[in-house]
Amino acid sequence: MKADDDTAPTAVGITGRRWLLPSALVAELAPDPERPGRPQRRTARDWVVDFCCFLIAVGVGLAVADAFPGGADLSPAFAVTDQLLGVLACAAVWLRRRWPLALAVALVPLGFLSTTSAGACAVALFTLAVHRPLRYVAWVGGAQLALLPLLAWVRPDPTLAYGPSVAWSVLFIVTAIGWGMFVRSKRQLMLSLRDRARRAETEARLRAEQAQQLARESIAREMHDVLAHRLTLLSVHAGALEFRPDAPREEIARAAGVIRESAHEALQDLREIIGVLRAGEPDDAGRPQPTLAALDTLVAESREAGMKVTLDQRVTDADAVPASVGRTAFRIVQECLTNARKHAPGAEAAVTVSGGRGEGLAVTVRNPAPEGDVPAVPGSGQGLIGLTERATLAGGRLTHGACEDGGFEVRARLPWA
Repeated sequence: MKADDDTAPTAVGITGRRWLLPSALVAELAPDPERPGRPQRRTARDWVVDFCCFLIAVGVGLAVADAFPGGADLSPAFAVTDQLLGVLACAAVWLRRRWPLALAVALVPLGFLSTTSAGACAVALFTLAVHRPLRYVAWVGGAQLALLPLLAWVRPDPTLAYGPSVAWSVLFIVTAIGWGMFVRSKRQLMLSLRDRARRAETEARLRAEQAQQLARESIAREMHDVLAHRLTLLSVHAGALEFRPDAPREEIARAAGVIRESAHEALQDLREIIGVLRAGEPDDAGRPQPTLAALDTLVAESREAGMKVTLDQRVTDADAVPASVGRTAFRIVQECLTNARKHAPGAEAAVTVSGGRGEGLAVTVRNPAPEGDVPAVPGSGQGLIGLTERATLAGGRLTHGACEDGGFEVRARLPWA
């Protein structure tokens, strides 16, 4: 794509037809990287506007020259000089975009020598008001307005009295300056709105990235809960095969089947989670997520692994439990059973789930102290931190701690509107 293609977005931040915008706006919105520090090229609109300004300067100069006939009270040489300076002033209008301040400063005192430069002077003041801050306009425009009464006295208008002549001159200059300030304020408003839109887009992108990061963290917690449960089952059955090589053939076959099934489920869960990370989909995509009704299956799996678990489920209308609440309760019980297998092997875990609509859902998992010394497990406490955060995100709370008899208890309270 060519850089001068007018019908395409030629630079960052500009969409549509670039030639309809003034070069000053183009330089602010999308500076040309191939011309660093150099003036922006005129657009087609600039050429049209500059030509109109040149015609205005020439037209006003001709009107003033017609109103001030040179043969009446001026020498022919002075009249020719007046007109020559007026022509040069009109030609200098084409430089107004590059040197607006210098042009205005040069044309203001030129009015004493050349009345035909009045149009060019007004165009220069208009350009100064468009391209420079107010302080420059105040100094140069104030000097021009202060010199107008003196100029009207030195070069009186033969068709008007002194008062109306000064008033018309002041009105003409003030109109040019005011129109230039209006154009400048309109451009600044456009740039500020553009900057605000860019900031809003940046903030929206940051919020989206933050939401995606939170989703990924949620997926990581889900991976920890799921894989920890599966891998502890693998560890338990593998340990049983290691320490009981003389076990009956049926028990070895059953343990190997559980190991195979747990490994398959762990790989399937890991594959789905990685697929979600790659696709950027929500973490509830893929297989149906576990609910409160899956607690029986979870307890059955733990029992098959040789763990002692009792389940006391006293939930009225269990099928009406919201999916998010049921899934949170399931993950809490799953993580607690995993911790019980790691930190209190051989102890019996008691799971209690109760509650109803409007009362909330209470989940309690308790296990007694383990028999004998249990080696420390790396990463202890991280799962409980994740469970606490999960319960908080669901609008509930979770507490945990040691019991008086040396056991450990986890209590969770989840909302059920």
